[in-house]
Amino acid sequence: MKKIYKNIIVCFSVAALFSSCAEELDLSNPTALSIEELLKTDNGFELLSNGVLDAYQKVPANEFLLTELRSDNVRANSENGNYPDFHAYNIDPNNGDVATYYSNNMSTIKHANTVIDNRFLAPENQQYAVGEAYFMRALCHFNLVRAYQNVPFIDKVLDITKDEAKDYPQLPEAEVYAKIIEDFKTSIAYLDGVELNRYRPSAGAAICLAAKAYLSQPNPDFKEAELLLASVVENNDAYGFDLLYTERGNSSMFEHYENLIKDFGHVFGNEISGDFTGGIPDGSWSNNDGYEINEEVIFSIAYDLFSSDNYVTSDSGLNDQVQTDSESHSFAMTLQGPSNGVNIASLDFLDYMTPTLQPIRFYASIDAISYNPSVPTNDTFNAKFPTPGEIGDNDWIVLRYADVLLMYAEAILAGGDSTTDQRAVDAFNQVRLRAGLNDQANVTKALLLQERRLEFVYENQRLYDLIRFGEADRVLQKFSDDNSLFYTNEKKYLPFPQRELDNLPGFYKQNNGY
Repeated sequence: MKKIYKNIIVCFSVAALFSSCAEELDLSNPTALSIEELLKTDNGFELLSNGVLDAYQKVPANEFLLTELRSDNVRANSENGNYPDFHAYNIDPNNGDVATYYSNNMSTIKHANTVIDNRFLAPENQQYAVGEAYFMRALCHFNLVRAYQNVPFIDKVLDITKDEAKDYPQLPEAEVYAKIIEDFKTSIAYLDGVELNRYRPSAGAAICLAAKAYLSQPNPDFKEAELLLASVVENNDAYGFDLLYTERGNSSMFEHYENLIKDFGHVFGNEISGDFTGGIPDGSWSNNDGYEINEEVIFSIAYDLFSSDNYVTSDSGLNDQVQTDSESHSFAMTLQGPSNGVNIASLDFLDYMTPTLQPIRFYASIDAISYNPSVPTNDTFNAKFPTPGEIGDNDWIVLRYADVLLMYAEAILAGGDSTTDQRAVDAFNQVRLRAGLNDQANVTKALLLQERRLEFVYENQRLYDLIRFGEADRVLQKFSDDNSLFYTNEKKYLPFPQRELDNLPGFYKQNNGY
């Protein structure tokens, strides 16, 4: 059982923008401490920081629908609710998932700002909590700017009685990115020297995500990204980051493939039952949280199947206090998610993800039992999140070392078509070797984008990769035309939630295309 939040209780009142906590949950008085009282306790900032991470648990719950389902990796069953609308780029500003994703990120930002607003009161031994708050504020704004493009950047707890929201208009995305990068860099200063905990923000994670922000902004700063990523890649042992990879040694090729398949599954906290025949697994995957804290994971959000009566989620109401971290990051992505008809691999993706072309990643990413490319209408599901039920215990990995290696190659490529720079080639080939593929002497933009697609399928990266590489319109327009969908260049971004427009009439502007 994961213990990151055990015995930590944090209740937030949205209306008053105050936080309260107790060492043991008192259901009759869930707001026992005011923010002022809390900050006078020995571990007040620690509790507040746990509350920020708690709030973020809600964010990945529907992210798959807004990102992966709007890429060329997956499709939706046409008979299931409004999921086909996401897949078809046909959603509108009133969509509940569009609004929920925005508000869940903003809720986490509010909790982070509670810590930041009071940072000068943090004792020396809890300064890390301030760094974590800056990190999480940056991460949530990073989610929002990539999803909605022009968004406000909220840098304080807003007083809803004073209409302070009107001091925070939508900003051009370049300005939002500048503030995100500044927050990540501030978090690095606070977190430098803090012991690594992969369930919490770290200096290494902040360095890598700052680099990703540099690469993602409208005018990428490849040099700054390269410098940041080099500091991690060239010192990965010191940071505690590496790929899960078993050297071949004296083993046969089949035995080597078996080990690599296990390695790739272990990245996501999964183990496989049964034996292997000729390097092909006979059994099925299941979650084993003993594998989830591994050296490839840089930062992840914990989920747990087990109930914990002394844990309260950030949006728990007074009549619904005993919610726990035993909730899936996205039911749509679990083994039974296909009942909602949303995590079905697209035929386009299955052209590249085959047992022959991908002898390692195929078996740890794709449900081989449902795979049947001879039937075009066949539904093929994912294997990365194998929990058989609505409540899942796979952690959600925000950042892992394979991403860092491929971003490093991307930064060195610097927007060009290809590079033979040995640093980029070495980083790129590390990921390929773990996938059981041959070395490449030349890293091209097309190869790098394809490698990311295959490595990170179902991890909500494909859409943002296409946008960052400047390939979204070309790739998604063709995918849309081939599948009779409704993509236009403006549909790369989500509509700004109508709920937010209505809350401040005439203040926010709807995104183009909606």
